[in-house]
Amino acid sequence: MEALGVLFYFAVIIFVIASLWRVYTKAGQPGWAVLIPIYNAYILLKIAGKPGWWLLLMLIPFVNFIIAILVYVGVAEHFGKGAGFAIGLIFLSFIFFPILAFGEAEYAA
Repeated sequence: MEALGVLFYFAVIIFVIASLWRVYTKAGQPGWAVLIPIYNAYILLKIAGKPGWWLLLMLIPFVNFIIAILVYVGVAEHFGKGAGFAIGLIFLSFIFFPILAFGEAEYAA
């Protein structure tokens, strides 16, 4: 039974990575950037329309929560979504990023 849980966990992780990969490519960025730890945060900042130096703010404890919220709001806005979708990205990103990736949403710089 434990092996089934581990298998399910890896399936969810792969699905989330594939979803983020698709979001990145929809935004005109390289999808493989999802796999590179710090670089993926920088690319997400670019997708959200935020300056690159915010990456330094993401390294500061507690400040990074505020920056992450602003980045998710920016991502939602650039994909033509509202505040409700941004809240979904903040609290249920493993559900809302696949909706963004495989749905009708298009990136508008």
